[in-house]
Amino acid sequence: MAPLRLRIEGRTFRDTNNREVTLRGINVAGDAKFPTSPDLPSHKSDRFYEGDDVSFVGRPFSVDEAHLHFSRLRRWGYSLIRYVFTWEAIEHAGPGKYDEDWVQHTIQVLRLAKDYGFYVFMDPHQDVWSRFTGGSGAPMWTVYACGLNPRAFPATEAAWVHNTYPQPAEYPKMIWATNYTRLACQVIFTMFFAGKAFLPKAIIDGKNIQDYLQDHFVSACRHLAVRIQEAGDLENGVVIGWESMNEPNRGLVGYQDISVIPSEQKLQKGPSPTAWQAILLGSGRSCEMANWVFGGLGPYKSGTTLVDPKGEMAWLPADYDESRYGWKRDPGWKLGECIWAQHGLWDPSSDELLKKDFFAKDPETDRKIDYEYFTNKWFMSYYRKHREAITSVYSNAIMFCQPPVLEIPPSLKGTADDDPNMVFSPHYYDGVTLMMKKWNRYWNVDVFGILRGRYLSPAFAIKVGETAIRNCFRDQLSAIRREGVDYMGNHPCVFTEIGIPYDMDDKYAYKTGDYASQSSAMDANHFALEGCGANGYALWVYTAMNNHEWGDLWNGEDLSIVSVDDKLLPVSPRANAKDQKSASASSTSSDDRNLKQTLSTTSMASLQRSNTPAEIGSNPGYRAAEAYVRPSPMATVGNVISYGFDLRNCTFTLVLESADAATEEVSTEVFLPEYHFPKDNMAVEVSSGKWTVKVDDADDGVIQVLKWQHEGGRQSLTVKGVKRRQGTSLGQEEPAPGYLEQCWQSGCTIM
Repeated sequence: MAPLRLRIEGRTFRDTNNREVTLRGINVAGDAKFPTSPDLPSHKSDRFYEGDDVSFVGRPFSVDEAHLHFSRLRRWGYSLIRYVFTWEAIEHAGPGKYDEDWVQHTIQVLRLAKDYGFYVFMDPHQDVWSRFTGGSGAPMWTVYACGLNPRAFPATEAAWVHNTYPQPAEYPKMIWATNYTRLACQVIFTMFFAGKAFLPKAIIDGKNIQDYLQDHFVSACRHLAVRIQEAGDLENGVVIGWESMNEPNRGLVGYQDISVIPSEQKLQKGPSPTAWQAILLGSGRSCEMANWVFGGLGPYKSGTTLVDPKGEMAWLPADYDESRYGWKRDPGWKLGECIWAQHGLWDPSSDELLKKDFFAKDPETDRKIDYEYFTNKWFMSYYRKHREAITSVYSNAIMFCQPPVLEIPPSLKGTADDDPNMVFSPHYYDGVTLMMKKWNRYWNVDVFGILRGRYLSPAFAIKVGETAIRNCFRDQLSAIRREGVDYMGNHPCVFTEIGIPYDMDDKYAYKTGDYASQSSAMDANHFALEGCGANGYALWVYTAMNNHEWGDLWNGEDLSIVSVDDKLLPVSPRANAKDQKSASASSTSSDDRNLKQTLSTTSMASLQRSNTPAEIGSNPGYRAAEAYVRPSPMATVGNVISYGFDLRNCTFTLVLESADAATEEVSTEVFLPEYHFPKDNMAVEVSSGKWTVKVDDADDGVIQVLKWQHEGGRQSLTVKGVKRRQGTSLGQEEPAPGYLEQCWQSGCTIM
């Protein structure tokens, strides 16, 4: 058997030459959350409820366009892809009905990713369960299996769904995330993780709804794993691992009193029901509830709102035709009634709440439940099932374990679950910037410290000044990583989501081309990633069809590092964008593809173009690319002690410790983007040995690499490049040479 291309040794990744590998990654792609046929970004409603008859073939992009996107990402120094796919993409037609066309499309795209030398791990993505509950992930039929009627969600506010919102352009920013604390998600996630404990009557096809949902989800993931293995050339060569469910949620498990908002519920926006009010709304009752606004220090109340479903229920009617999907619901689970009423939580005849602490204790042990208890019992029960399904196909698969976001990780250290092939894969976002869609360089908040009770008051968690903010981000990421070690054991840590919103300040950058705020925010996040001791990250997100009007085409989010309405970073800081094509039509730009791909890849005319209004589409910028196209160690002889990139001074530093000397055959390799470090305009200082810089076109992706042959012991490297102003617009630069001119300047004679 060939050696593993990437393996885990303690808390580091190692390549076949035993060098430490630092994973610099990107999520591909944001538009994988919704189908291609019909093309249904979240602001469109046509055929929305025809969820069985869809196709995701063409996500994350077509095979013809894959060369453009993969070569671009390699040029920018990315080595890792978190491959976003949804359960819906595989099993949308009904239980056990797999879309083999989508599977084969995925295999073709993965083969091209292999050609470009990427490491790929598969991400079975979900956000608030499903498109039909306001997010992405599970097929529509799962909502019906849970006894819910998605067509009634708008009236009952069981979920805020962008596709059905009356004025899509006015859909409140980031309100989609509050669906976790509305009826549909509270019901479904409770069923998925703990149905056997809290919903014993919920039996379908002879199984409790917990096993029914988990078995179908895990089997769908395993089916894809089997097909990838059967392809014969992808296992280990490109697909190195699998992640567990994206951002799992407990539902109602552990709520001590459903008649009040839990103190730990930090996200509230818009009309915010208690779980009890959500249950009443779901049964057609009107409720007056607090309305919340999200401010700089978190949510605060702003009046009340009356929501009146006018008798419409979020539950399937009693006469619903169950033959549609072929399952058999147990007679003890009655349609047309609230499932919680059927389990004695409340009395619909009097609307009396009978058991406000229904979810407070584990029915099996009578122990009080908190989030940590939920994670260790119910999340881990699911995770083991998921892990066993994947490793039954890939015995050496690296498992990226993602516990609930920002919650205490499961206690696995020293147990049978302390798997040496496991990676801790947390998420982190600067919540203030994400929710406010504004980069505040004057103050921010240590959110993780507040969650862990490190401050007597949130006021003490405020960090003042840009340096303090940057250090705060780094310290939060460091604390998250250390917590993973303390609870889960000595494993690598990869932040599999982190990113910034681009539509800050009412889309100021889109009107002016000035991305200074985005550049500062992006640089601060990367400063934290580089300084926290993690083994890598996957930035959120690459969305090829992003535009200035609708962003990532999903729930008003706008985090993509590319947009059809912006330009691509030039190869060199001396170059500019006169001949740079937009992200949607870069068929002739040499900083997108090397010459071989330019000559062999079909025209990109098929890529979508933007219809963005001129007010926000006529001043394209670089989208803060100078902040995310940055140097990084790729493969280090020995161990990385520290590394980082000072963007303002364009200086990269690396400190390593090695028992052995690096040789010409096995050297330490560092990615140096040509934009920051033109080969003829950089200064390199090393503590020992010699170095070379060359453009490496291995794996079909042209990247500039510094190769360093150093002595053993502690060694250091410093590289200084070209300083430039951050966030500049196109009009502030000198014209760039076009593609042919760049070829002639570089001595190209092939043409």
